[in-house]
Amino acid sequence: MILDVVGIQKILPHRYPFLMVDAILEMERLKRIVGVKNVTINESHFQGHFPGQPIMPGVLIIESMAQTGGLLLLTEVPDREKKLLYFVAVDGARFRRPVVPGDQLKVEMKVLSWRGDFCKLEGKATVEGQLAAEATLMCKMVDREAVTKPQESAK
Repeated sequence: MILDVVGIQKILPHRYPFLMVDAILEMERLKRIVGVKNVTINESHFQGHFPGQPIMPGVLIIESMAQTGGLLLLTEVPDREKKLLYFVAVDGARFRRPVVPGDQLKVEMKVLSWRGDFCKLEGKATVEGQLAAEATLMCKMVDREAVTKPQESAK
């Protein structure tokens, strides 16, 4: 293991209940990363999705992919505590099998391109070697300060 959840929290701004990466297993700078998300019945979304037949929502699988990719990108940013990554697009999202409590979601993200503040990543999420989801994600890095400052009124 390259990073545990404590190390992850030193890089990502996400916290419980929205931290969707538990460990990083592999990382090649600027190229690829492999992380895991341990899916447990204790997660609040399982109360309503779906009672009696809990399934991890697809959007949270995509979020796990984004956070895993974000870790790869943010490790390259020296002032990362001053930055945030925003989704700008999700393309080709496909869900191939349900992800349920007890599963370990293995997420592999590859950098397709990174120009300035924009990055495009290709991702796959598997459970026991079976493809659960895949998508291409695009994100933009923004200054955290610019996001938190109130906008001036237009005159």
